[in-house]
Amino acid sequence: MRAVVTRVQNASVTVDGEIKGAIGKGFLVLLGVHTGDAEHEAVKMADKVCGLRVFEDENGKMNLNLASVGGEILVISQFTLYADVKSRRPGFTQAARPETAEPLYELFIRECRQRGFTVAEGVFGADMKVESVNDGPVTIIFDSDSM
Repeated sequence: MRAVVTRVQNASVTVDGEIKGAIGKGFLVLLGVHTGDAEHEAVKMADKVCGLRVFEDENGKMNLNLASVGGEILVISQFTLYADVKSRRPGFTQAARPETAEPLYELFIRECRQRGFTVAEGVFGADMKVESVNDGPVTIIFDSDSM
């Protein structure tokens, strides 16, 4: 499982001209599911993302986590995080099929909510327009293979 986590001032996702999810200060999470992923990757990824300390404390150091700043999360499914770019036209054979990926995407969201966070989400498999105001910018890439 891969997650690209960007600290944002705000973010939103629109499908067919309708806003489906929006947050204020927090994390925009692009989440990709690998063919070999299982529930434990989704749980561990949620734990890592929710505990990430990248908000500034009173000394200007990135020392505070999402809970400390009352942050929110916007999660967007992103199979292209597993693109094979050996050729000019990317292949996506390493990305999990929707019947595997969607339940793990939904589990990740549930896990974040169970940790007390407000979580907005995109529409799995839809053509989404994502807008964000990046803060910093601060962007962290998580890969379950190296956690």
